[in-house]
Amino acid sequence: MELADCSSSSRKRKSSSLSFSMEELNQDLLERVLSWLPTSTFFRLSSVCKRWKSVADSPSFKLACSQIPSRDPWFLMVDHQLNHSIVFDSAEKTWKELNFPNSSPDSIPVAASGGLVCFRTASGKFIVSNPVTGSSRELPPLDADTENQSLHAIVMTTSSKHPSNYKLVLVYGELPKLSFKVYNSCLNCWEEETLLLGRKNKQALEVDSIDHHDDEDAVYFLSKAGNVVATNMQRSPSKQYSSVITSKDGEEIVYFLNSCGTIVACNLSQKSFTEYPRLLPVFSEYSIDVVECRGELLVVVLSEFLESASLRVWRFDQDNGFWHQIAAMPPAMSHEFYGKKVDINCVASGHQIFICFNSAELFSYVLCDLVTNEWVELPKCSMNGEAVDFMSAFSFEPRIEASV
Repeated sequence: MELADCSSSSRKRKSSSLSFSMEELNQDLLERVLSWLPTSTFFRLSSVCKRWKSVADSPSFKLACSQIPSRDPWFLMVDHQLNHSIVFDSAEKTWKELNFPNSSPDSIPVAASGGLVCFRTASGKFIVSNPVTGSSRELPPLDADTENQSLHAIVMTTSSKHPSNYKLVLVYGELPKLSFKVYNSCLNCWEEETLLLGRKNKQALEVDSIDHHDDEDAVYFLSKAGNVVATNMQRSPSKQYSSVITSKDGEEIVYFLNSCGTIVACNLSQKSFTEYPRLLPVFSEYSIDVVECRGELLVVVLSEFLESASLRVWRFDQDNGFWHQIAAMPPAMSHEFYGKKVDINCVASGHQIFICFNSAELFSYVLCDLVTNEWVELPKCSMNGEAVDFMSAFSFEPRIEASV
């Protein structure tokens, strides 16, 4: 099938049963056809012709876009300057610069769902934004008591039927006293605080406290493994709330990594939480992150053993109470990270996991396909002739119809 350039109306065409002009389509059909194009073409619609420009601004076109069940994800990247104007387009396998980056300079992305990304400012305010269109909305402020609590998890959910309906869930408190609070966009308010009742997990191990001394020559931070690590590079601030949410059989569960490197599961429906058994011994050196893939929790672990590094993906078996490995990076790829104190920050979309590797010596980005077991290292992103070092990423569907 051949598409005519609608900007050349004077050009004559030979009639053929296998070709037609886009001008022959009525407005409704044209919008339905264009809604199936990759979202990146949205930025180019206005430059084709006046008619296509009117389509890009049409409410009925956005309605047609909302009927598309899913779109290939974009990954919003965060660099060391906390700049978040670059995305990786998984459909076209290219880096792109957003036309409408988030306007708040002191904010960092903390959660994403559907076509929306949630940012948090230095003062603790939350801003929900559509990175494609640039539309944004500041959420009502939290009460003083909640703002003063230790925040463990920030997750976001959107409605598949109504992309503009979303919820933001916060889990906070000091273990074993945890609570959660939900912002509902339909009501434009925060719901009442809900306490979580702790449930013991027999497999969970006790973690010993670690003493350490100050050293002015190094930057110290508490790693996800629960170890105090000296390094000249800190973890991505945008991933300090490593958390995901899953929904199954009507139950919503928020998972987050506590400071000891173990995973806490908060069942919002049952108003309870439990701690999962540890994957590796307490004093092992490793980096860990949690992702949500196709509605279930997965854990990605980079560890070292016998003078080699391995990166593995694990799933927790609820029935038997143990971790089950489901994927592993080829040894030839993972060995590159041995001895380099590499930290990983991960995000997933569908059956793909996007992994950011960072250390003082290297940075790399790998896309893992859990269905085909393919591990592909992505090309570096260059700006002004220099490669950009990204610390973390957030996955969202590029949807122009998603409003805040």
